[in-house]
Amino acid sequence: MCLGGAVGSGARYLVAVGAARWIGADFPWGTLIVNLVGAFLIGLVQYLAGAQTLSEESRLLLSTGVMGGLTTYSAFSYETVRLVQLGAWRAASLNVVVTTVLCLALCVAGMALGRLLTR
Repeated sequence: MCLGGAVGSGARYLVAVGAARWIGADFPWGTLIVNLVGAFLIGLVQYLAGAQTLSEESRLLLSTGVMGGLTTYSAFSYETVRLVQLGAWRAASLNVVVTTVLCLALCVAGMALGRLLTR
C-alpha cells in the first residue's frame, strides 16, 4: 500500500512539473490532470474489483495506494458517483456542496492561521 502511495505521489510531482513546463504555470494544470486521471482510474479500478476481475489486494493497492498518492479527489468522485447510482441524490449533492465549500473555507482558514503564526 505504501509503495503504491509513493508511486502515486511521484507521478503527481512529475505531472505537475511537466504540465507547468509544457502547458504553463498560469493555471494549476497538473492538479487538474491528476484529478481527472484519478477520477477515471478509480472508476475503472472499482468496477473491475466489483466485477471480480481485480483482487481485493490489487484494488486496495491501486485505489488507496496509487490513487491516494496521486489524488484524494478520485475517492471523492467515486463515492459521489456511487451515491448517485444508489439513488441517494440528496446525499450525493450534499457531498459535492459540503466538500467543495468546506474545503475551500478551511483552506482560507489555514492560510489565515499561517499568516497569524508568521507575523
